Amino acid sequence: MLLGQLNNASAQGTSAKTKPAAADWLLNSQSYKAAIYKSGNDVVLENGLTKRVFRISPNVACVDYVNLINGRQLLRSIKPEARITINGKDYEVGGLKGQKENAYLLPEWLDRFTSDKNAFQFVSFDIKPISPYINWKSKFWASNNQQPTGKMVSFLYKAGADELKGLTVSVNYELYDGLPLIVKSLAIQNQADKSFKIDRVVNEILGMVEEQSAVVGSPEKMAKPQGIYLETNYAFNNAMRYDLSDQTTHWKVDSTYTSQVNYDYQTPCLLEVYPDKAPGIDLEKGGIFKSVRTLELLMDSYDRERRGLAIRKMYNAIAPWTTANPIFMHLVSKNDDQVRTAIDQCAATGYEALILSFGSHCNMEDTTAANIKKWKELADYAHSKKVFIGSYSLFSSRKISEEDDVINPKTGKTGGAFFGNAPCFGSKWGLAYRDKIKNFYAKTGFDIWENDGPYPGDVCASTSHPGHKGLEDSQWKQMEIQKDLYRTLNERGVYINAPDWYFLDGTHKIAIGYREVNFSLPRTNQMILNRQNIFDGTWEKTSSMSWGFVPLTVYQGGGAEAVLEPLKDHLKDYEQLMMQYYGAGVQACYRGPRLYDTETTKQTVIKVIDWYKKYRDILNSEIIHLRRADGRDWDGILHVNPKLKTKGLMMLYNPSKKEITRTIKVPLYYTGLTTTATVKEKEGVAKKYTLNRDYEISYTCTLKPESYTWVQIE
Repeated sequence: MLLGQLNNASAQGTSAKTKPAAADWLLNSQSYKAAIYKSGNDVVLENGLTKRVFRISPNVACVDYVNLINGRQLLRSIKPEARITINGKDYEVGGLKGQKENAYLLPEWLDRFTSDKNAFQFVSFDIKPISPYINWKSKFWASNNQQPTGKMVSFLYKAGADELKGLTVSVNYELYDGLPLIVKSLAIQNQADKSFKIDRVVNEILGMVEEQSAVVGSPEKMAKPQGIYLETNYAFNNAMRYDLSDQTTHWKVDSTYTSQVNYDYQTPCLLEVYPDKAPGIDLEKGGIFKSVRTLELLMDSYDRERRGLAIRKMYNAIAPWTTANPIFMHLVSKNDDQVRTAIDQCAATGYEALILSFGSHCNMEDTTAANIKKWKELADYAHSKKVFIGSYSLFSSRKISEEDDVINPKTGKTGGAFFGNAPCFGSKWGLAYRDKIKNFYAKTGFDIWENDGPYPGDVCASTSHPGHKGLEDSQWKQMEIQKDLYRTLNERGVYINAPDWYFLDGTHKIAIGYREVNFSLPRTNQMILNRQNIFDGTWEKTSSMSWGFVPLTVYQGGGAEAVLEPLKDHLKDYEQLMMQYYGAGVQACYRGPRLYDTETTKQTVIKVIDWYKKYRDILNSEIIHLRRADGRDWDGILHVNPKLKTKGLMMLYNPSKKEITRTIKVPLYYTGLTTTATVKEKEGVAKKYTLNRDYEISYTCTLKPESYTWVQIE
């Protein structure tokens, strides 16, 4: 089925120069190396998966953007390379004028096009290897410890308009090895003797082939182009998905596209990328402004699993810190002795880290010598046991003061922020908070930071906060403070949990997506809900990018049937909850005072952790979604990795109160297996299966009531 989709797509427009990729990059991408070179009047970027061509005279313009996997052209018309609003006026960067037909672009038209004299004009270009965006320091287990590789081209422009003399713009395109991915960004440098107000920076503009052609219809109801997936490092709002956190992607109508089918010219086929409420900053003499980074990942299928795999592969490569996945406990502590006891239990059971949970007695905002000394000694004790240590700290959803909270532009008072009341990161308190966190980690040697309520995008109308000038620059400046804090800690080797989408600026893990009050429900409910959360939360993010939750003690209410304490009395449920999460490669917050209460409980925890570590590589590999939990029948997931000896590992569950036997079609395409597969349940007897033409096998298994099993595939 998959190959049929790709072949059908390829047949719709393949030339000798843009032939489909020979090997599926999702299985093996090693041969796809980035190349950037000059060819006549063009600069070409290609890596066997994507190709982008820029005409560089009389100005720079993107004239070709092809998905080499299926041969599809993404571009229908030439647009500027960027657009900057300076002192209230729009100025284009690059671009060519003269295209009359905007439904498609023919190469023979290009020589007749001209440059707008007021646009920023091309000066030169430079090609070099890409450099790491974050100099990640890793000390935790990770499935990928390598920084991405590839090539970058930078196009330098000078101002065309007299009033902008002294401003230069560099537009950068990073092409990655092994990914159909280009990352675009720009920098503005002020070498003039005056300052300029940068009101808006649109760092990507593409006249793209429409996804849907309809005579009538409004832009918000019509389908947007699906051949490209977009992200930027400007996302927030406490969502567990990027598409709900996105602040920069804008699909607009193109009035110059007069041959479109839509009667009112309302087809959403013009892409512009920019933050809605930023930057609004003054660029002083000698200053440099850097835009958001736009990730453009080309898609070759409408299949949800394949699209999700592409996004997850992208993250594994370009943000390798997100593949780190330490085994941690969440301790609720009241004193130092409880911390030492928890460290001892972590060391005894194979847990790798201890996080002091919310409600614990660690205060990272206390900068006194006594507090720093105490926590450094506890960190040293944890490290002596080969256990990492970290703590929770809340920033946003709290009220500090009338002077330090964000000012609502509608009322001129505090209140009305995303969380009701919230501090401004540019206030005196906010800047001090940043410095206190940096100081705590530098002096104590702590390894993990759980930052709850990161900056969620609140604007602030204050004109007295030292970190921003007023309303217009408040969002951009606060974002820069938050991202700088994350990048700084990441480069010091600190692991960061944060419930917001700051992955591209250094965070490691986000909540998988759950309703907290559900943890007050009976454990039987929680098991099914947790598996639903895992299934739903791993389409666009990897297992290691997510955390789950297991309340060992009362959380959000609920009775004895909701918690695991006393642990010795609920060992079956404790074990299955661990297996569900570890079997998905997802770390959960095991929140309570201890990991075990008896020797039997201790051995149960050790057994699960030993199993997880034995199969850690495959359990941290990509997930294929088999069947979502519904409480009525079996459910399960399949891990796949063609690079490993164990190329697949299935987790299967029976939530019912009766024994069931089921024959399951197991999709093995992404294991890399093509003809036969060797399958064994747990450590049992191996059996050989022949794959059908859809790369599937039919596997029959029997599951006892309210049980689980796991299956190896080689």
